[in-house]
Amino acid sequence: MRAVVQRVLSASVSVDGAVVGSLPAPGLLAYVGVTHSDGPTEVAWLARKLWELRLLREEHSASDVGAPILVVSQFTLYGDARKGRRPTWQAAAPGPVSEPLYDAVCAELERLGAHVERGVFGADMQVASVNDGPVTLVLETR
Repeated sequence: MRAVVQRVLSASVSVDGAVVGSLPAPGLLAYVGVTHSDGPTEVAWLARKLWELRLLREEHSASDVGAPILVVSQFTLYGDARKGRRPTWQAAAPGPVSEPLYDAVCAELERLGAHVERGVFGADMQVASVNDGPVTLVLETR
């Protein structure tokens, strides 16, 4: 499982012109991608890492200050563009595998106490954000 996480002042995700998720306060925007070998262990690790990572100002975590997290599914995190001009998506798990794991990350974050906003899995989404810092990290499970 792979995530790109940004510290943001604001963020929202829209589908067909309608906002489906937005942060009510500064927090984290996390793009999450799933690969074929991911399962419950990776879900638990990623959710805890997102919740407890000291990425916010003054070295606070989302769990320290109750910051919200906007989670957006993004299979393109597993794109491979090392050869040629067209990336391949072979390392990304297909929707029937990745959607339940994306949902599980969101559910685990909520179980930990996070206010979670979501994109719509598989939709053509427009994501708007104001990065704070800017601060962006790549997280990857083993």
